Amino acid sequence: MSRDRTFFYDSYAVLAYISGEKAYTRYFEEKSSGALTKLNLMEIYFRVGKLHGHEAARQIIDRFSRYLVDFDIDDIAGSMKLREDLMKKRKDISYVDALGYYLAKKMQIPFLTGDRHFKELEGVMFVK
Repeated sequence: MSRDRTFFYDSYAVLAYISGEKAYTRYFEEKSSGALTKLNLMEIYFRVGKLHGHEAARQIIDRFSRYLVDFDIDDIAGSMKLREDLMKKRKDISYVDALGYYLAKKMQIPFLTGDRHFKELEGVMFVK
């Protein structure tokens, strides 16, 4: 995985940015280079598709596909262990979020989100 990434973009962050939330602009437009997985693009497509149709959703995922990073079997195992640990602390996060947070930690970059479950966690750039 490339070390030239500045943030791991949680689906929440991408959706907030494309919805026009100004607090996210600098993380996408000011020399920032992010990372996300195909699973994030699936979440984004689903949400945009429901609100604006499949053509708009396709345009969005095409636009954000340049940020794609891959993951392997060890990342799956590590992220599910992390999810289990976080759930014990009453942090109810999805499989996709657990993987993203795990990859951000592995890549040593901040996990950019506004998801309340991540508010107090280490390595998170929490934006509201």
